[in-house]
Amino acid sequence: MKEMKNTKGSVNAQGVNIIKVAQANVNQVYSYFGSNKQGLSQTSAAARLKKVGPNTISASTSESKWKVFFKNFISPMAILLWVSGFIAIFSGTMELGIAIWAVNIINGLFSFWQENEAKKSTDALKNMLPTYVTTLRDGKEIQINAVDMVPGDVFELQAGNAIPADARIISSNSLQVDESSLTGESLPVSKKADYKHGNGKFAEQNIVFAGTTVTNGSATAVAYSTGQKTEFGNIAKLTNSQQKAESPLMKELDQLTKQLSKIAIGLGIAFFVLAIFFVHYPAAKAFIFALGMVVAFIPEGLLPTVTLSLAQGTKRMAKKNALVKDLNSVETLGETSVICSDKTGTLTQNQMTINNIWFPNEEYTVTGTGYYNNGKIQLDGKDIKVADHPDLKLLLTMAVLDNDTQVQVNSKNQPSIIGTPTEAALNILTAKAGVSNATLGNPYRMTELPFDSDRKRMSVVMANKDGSQEIYTKGALDSMLTTIDKILVDGKVRPITDADIAKINKSEADYAQKGLRALAFAYRDMNGDNPDFQKDAKKYSVDSAEKHLTFVGLTPMSDPPRPEIYDAVKKCHNASIKIIMVTGDSPLIAKSVATKIGIVSDKARVITGDELSKMSDSNLQAALQHEVIFARVAPEDKYRIVQNNQALGRIVASTGDGVNDAPALKKADIGVAMGATGTDVAKEAADMILTDDNFASIVAAIEEGRAVYSNIQKFLLYILNSNVPEALPSVLFLFSRGLIPLPLTVMQILTIDLGTDMLPALGLGSERAEPGIMNQPPRSQSSHLLNKSIIWKAFGWYGLVASVISAGAYFFVNYAHGWPHVALASSGPVYVEATTMTLAAIIFCQIAAVINCRTDLTSVFKIGIFSNHRVLWGIVGEIFLLLLLMYVPFLRSAFNTMPIGPQEWLFLICIPIPLVLIEEIRKFIVRKVTGNNTEV
Repeated sequence: MKEMKNTKGSVNAQGVNIIKVAQANVNQVYSYFGSNKQGLSQTSAAARLKKVGPNTISASTSESKWKVFFKNFISPMAILLWVSGFIAIFSGTMELGIAIWAVNIINGLFSFWQENEAKKSTDALKNMLPTYVTTLRDGKEIQINAVDMVPGDVFELQAGNAIPADARIISSNSLQVDESSLTGESLPVSKKADYKHGNGKFAEQNIVFAGTTVTNGSATAVAYSTGQKTEFGNIAKLTNSQQKAESPLMKELDQLTKQLSKIAIGLGIAFFVLAIFFVHYPAAKAFIFALGMVVAFIPEGLLPTVTLSLAQGTKRMAKKNALVKDLNSVETLGETSVICSDKTGTLTQNQMTINNIWFPNEEYTVTGTGYYNNGKIQLDGKDIKVADHPDLKLLLTMAVLDNDTQVQVNSKNQPSIIGTPTEAALNILTAKAGVSNATLGNPYRMTELPFDSDRKRMSVVMANKDGSQEIYTKGALDSMLTTIDKILVDGKVRPITDADIAKINKSEADYAQKGLRALAFAYRDMNGDNPDFQKDAKKYSVDSAEKHLTFVGLTPMSDPPRPEIYDAVKKCHNASIKIIMVTGDSPLIAKSVATKIGIVSDKARVITGDELSKMSDSNLQAALQHEVIFARVAPEDKYRIVQNNQALGRIVASTGDGVNDAPALKKADIGVAMGATGTDVAKEAADMILTDDNFASIVAAIEEGRAVYSNIQKFLLYILNSNVPEALPSVLFLFSRGLIPLPLTVMQILTIDLGTDMLPALGLGSERAEPGIMNQPPRSQSSHLLNKSIIWKAFGWYGLVASVISAGAYFFVNYAHGWPHVALASSGPVYVEATTMTLAAIIFCQIAAVINCRTDLTSVFKIGIFSNHRVLWGIVGEIFLLLLLMYVPFLRSAFNTMPIGPQEWLFLICIPIPLVLIEEIRKFIVRKVTGNNTEV
């Protein structure tokens, strides 16, 4: 096999110069690849298969299951919990140490289960290739498994076939190929054996690529690259080479772990020193006391709450048609500042639709959506009888007969198009009018002059009962005008004038500016006295048939935007999320669609793939600062656009559905694949899959992502709030030099952290998004979970109030037993009752705190004080746990508690109500001062 290798030109991964292969004649191509028109011999094919390997795409390298499993237990926060459990055991509280470790183990197992459930077990890249292909081996046509194909194999292609290898066309008949999975271009491209170089990548007329699909016609081709060496394989390699960066949430949790560790260790050291010098504790006793405080300040419930928040967000997204494969992707969505979106099938419906019908003397807008059986079609909102409009009747007749596209229904009763989207749009138009082969009497098609990319038109010769013939032609207007010398106006034919041509061209240009492609229709009557008439229709040639045509009209068509896209784009703008269209379609169509749906204004810059390849990264980043659209881009371009957005410090979501989108999906902070129309490769590379292919679902998912981050902050505020009253008893003990006995024991502190606080906190993880959350910009990457607002609320407001109340509860019990006339009890029933009351007061303060933490500024009564059932059950649970600690004998002895009287219970019950009302007043004042109207 003499491979076409060259150091210059378009050389693929196998070292084959594609341009030279495309330019070579058939015999040279056979020679290059050691083949011939009889195909390879079985012996030669077997030898090559052994040398080049099977025609498959290597699956993405993935981490071992054990590595995936254990990584859930070794995050910085998890390590901190392992250490805190060890400290608890070392300090003599074995039960709580084991409980901390159990929390860590349960959280790790839950995270692993969630992620494992989301992963796909199939190898999507292999699924893109067909199972069998018809090849020539030893001069005979045989069916072989596609994985056994090798360079040099001669094989057949038919409509509906997926193309199994990169190949050079040897012969073709009306071949059209859907390359949207590689290029993003919505329309099929014509292919034939003659060389013609187009603009951009994958543009050679006589080259077909693996992973694309034949939509029309047939061909014979010789494979020159298979498996990983194909363009498809090159994209897969680029995709697999990308390593996902650590998610913003994981970075934040690492940062938070460091912050809390410093606080806990700093307090531990301070308490150790103070215990020695103020209370004169022995060093060993002071060390254990300080270790208890370190454990108390570590938020043991953070990881379970984060995991639950992410899991709840995942479930809510699934109900909104967004499947998340990685839990961390939920929060990443909330930080998204840029969405790089494909056009075809993502922003648009990927269905060519005829918007108008244009005639020389009138224009109609197609408004009907239903099908008619009475010969009527709805135009401009009115039912028009086709028979009463001769020009319309003729155009619809031509649309039916000059058409090769069919709709087939598979075993699952799902329709699929065998042909081109353009002709499918014509089928829909004629179906709306009730015009079909059957209603036309099943006229006889004598022959067809198939479409090709040079003349850009297609013709059919139809037989009439009187022996006459009619030639129906459709195609691109610029090509059609060279064959037209007459025009049909109101059912009458007359010579076409320069004014007519100018009018037609202007209309076509106006449609093009709107992003519509205009298909022209013309016809010719052929009678026996016509010198070009052929009784044997197969003797017609393009030159003899496609001339002296009569122009009828235009059918402008487009791939329409999704109906819900307008509102989704508006929400993105309100949320300060930039949308950048990145498409393989033409610049004109791209800008038309982008401006129509409101992504950009008319002043937006359009950058093509060729322009992009000449731009430096600095110039590209400068362009990305403004309104910009990317058109005619290759897979490497999409990847580069995502990369440079990230270089600007942006959190990037990249959407797509084709193979060409996979590298960008993998590189992006979060890749979003289309589930219904997307390729398996795109789904495999993505972090999230939209089951309804609805761009609006992305906006809903972003809202959920923002809610997740907000909920984590609410949880953080809640648990830090309880740390202040937990620390106050030790502060009182130390600064009174032991005169005030410890109002709260270490066991009771840890009971709050791992018991009573955990239940309502988990409820905060399922809180829904606050009103107005999508009217705020994405959070700055310089902001952190533990910010000044949370610190002030936790330590200077919620925590301070709870500290005063809990300390008051401690002294309330002692006052009832004679203090200050008698010394504060340091042991005995009074001391136990006082510590129990302190514990209970903190818990009842936390009941108010969890209600207050449910919203930032919105009134909790606005969202419904009973709307979060998990929070309510958490409150019930913590009260029940408190009762167990008070009334179960073995728990009383373990946690140094005892039952309290009716007077003490009345004191406790009165705590939450004023705390909630005071916080509501504060939120109301802040809303009025800042003008932040979240109530709407």
